[in-house]
Amino acid sequence: MGKNRAKFEEVKSCGETNEDQKVLSSPKEGKGKRLWKKVKYQLVEYHSLPGYLKDNEYILGHYRSEWPLRQVLLSVFTIHNETLNVWTHLIGFFLFLSLTIYTAIKVPAVVDIPKLQNLPNVLRKADLQKLGRELATCLPSLRHMRDWHIMEILCKCLPERFSHINHTDVCVLPSMKEEVANLIAPLMVRPITRWPFFAFLGGAMFCLFSSSACHLLSCHSKRFSYIMLRLDYAGIAALISTSFYPPVYYSFMCYPLFCNLYIGFITLLGIGTILASLLPVFQNPEYRNFRALLFLAMGLSGVAPILHKLILFWNHPVALHTTGYEILMGSLYGLGALVYATRVPERWMPGKFDIAGHSHQLFHVLVVAGAYTHYQAGLVYLRWRDLQGC
Repeated sequence: MGKNRAKFEEVKSCGETNEDQKVLSSPKEGKGKRLWKKVKYQLVEYHSLPGYLKDNEYILGHYRSEWPLRQVLLSVFTIHNETLNVWTHLIGFFLFLSLTIYTAIKVPAVVDIPKLQNLPNVLRKADLQKLGRELATCLPSLRHMRDWHIMEILCKCLPERFSHINHTDVCVLPSMKEEVANLIAPLMVRPITRWPFFAFLGGAMFCLFSSSACHLLSCHSKRFSYIMLRLDYAGIAALISTSFYPPVYYSFMCYPLFCNLYIGFITLLGIGTILASLLPVFQNPEYRNFRALLFLAMGLSGVAPILHKLILFWNHPVALHTTGYEILMGSLYGLGALVYATRVPERWMPGKFDIAGHSHQLFHVLVVAGAYTHYQAGLVYLRWRDLQGC
């Protein structure tokens, strides 16, 4: 009986480390095993990390190191020095997912006059009395106006591209029947294309989700860390590149040469940045400033189309409005890159910002704020082009 038990213990201990055997060979095996697991998944200090996890020497503790995948996934709900890095961008991802759904449902027609869907048919019949009744259902103030008043107000309500202004600033409709109907119809059913705007929203979601996944999973193993960091860099490049699409497309949609030139350039620059990030040396801590400068250079390349837009539309209020948003967005991104590169504030007080307040968390918050600012600018572009066209 004793020999059999010894044999069983020998088989049971097969494949375990020496430390495991020391714990499990004690009389209280169950308690020792639980204690070992607790110690095994304990947070460690910076000097105990393997080389590939050493990135910021000013963050001194609360690291996860080479945990099993299950424990890594569960750590999203525990406190460590990556918790806020994960959640700042995970919350940002859900914010932009909600904005995407909202935009798809609520923003397809910026000029939303659902009660006038039959207006083209009314104009074709040139029935001004019926037109007056149709408008009165939407605009009660028109109920007591005469037909010529109605047509004058209708003309003023139409976008600039749907009317001709004479020298006396009196609005004159181009045609009472077919021409006006054909011009109004596209406004009702075919707004300006949205793909550049949704490309930006997709790039923002990809960046935020990949960043969150990187901070959560990189501590699992060296191979996981390599893959996740590449995904994170690709997400940053995608966000910067797609951020160009709405301002470039909607600013230069009437100038196809410049539109294609700017979009093609930033797309190639983004692809080149992603390819450069695949190099193993790219993730070394000594290249931290180089990474920040590379992504900052991508963002600064947007200065050229912004200046070009201001030259083309210098007397248009929308140009100044959207440029204000873009300057704010660039300032937020630039400040985030500066904080990331200089590792402020933890470099001033190492160990004091391990859990909350260190540079990477501030960088994440600034990125989400910058992306949301750009979303607001995109709405201005959409309304401008839907109302004015080329």
